[in-house]
Amino acid sequence: MLWVGEGRSRKDVQPFFEQLGPEACQRIEAVAMDMNTAFDLEVKAHCPNARVVYDLFHVLAKFGREVVDRVRVDQANALKADPAARRVIKRSRWLLLRNRANLTQEQAIKLDDLLAANAPLTTVYLLKAQLKELWYAPDEPQAQRRWQEWHRLAMESGLKPVIAFAKRLSGYVEGILASARYHLNTSVLEGMNNRIKVIKRMAYGFRDSAYFFLKIKADFPGKAR
Repeated sequence: MLWVGEGRSRKDVQPFFEQLGPEACQRIEAVAMDMNTAFDLEVKAHCPNARVVYDLFHVLAKFGREVVDRVRVDQANALKADPAARRVIKRSRWLLLRNRANLTQEQAIKLDDLLAANAPLTTVYLLKAQLKELWYAPDEPQAQRRWQEWHRLAMESGLKPVIAFAKRLSGYVEGILASARYHLNTSVLEGMNNRIKVIKRMAYGFRDSAYFFLKIKADFPGKAR
């Protein structure tokens, strides 16, 4: 752990780059992050040679919240006259969001039955799977072609949540395509975040931020060189 700070604004993260120094910033080639505009702008301002790489998990999670959940709720609301069918769709959230490989055979059958009975849910489910493939492109030209195809399908889907998401994601496409060259993600950091939550919970919260930050750094000392 190199640095800890409060907040997610540009002003909040500037001290990290000041601590790192301009020479070190010049040597950074790529930075993995979620789709936080403040982080993006600060990296570009301080690390002119660095490319931003958006993390797969965060983009898919955002698609799940803003698209899959929205379409699922809309489809459930459209079935008020059929309580049994409506209940099936309302309870399908985790089936739609989980990786298919992690489903049991029984859950996979339920998912297939659900998708066979509802075209809009099938559309968003397939778009979610295809969106994931952008991060597994062998090179940037192929990633660009996959993006263009995904964006076309999204815009032609006729589903407002999908179209709105595709339009917003267009502003972040460079950070997605960069993942074909820089195979970076924030999984290690997410694990550290979970550990930090445990530290906070074990202490029943911290009123002294400086002491809390020291506890975090002590828990992640790194490897001595």
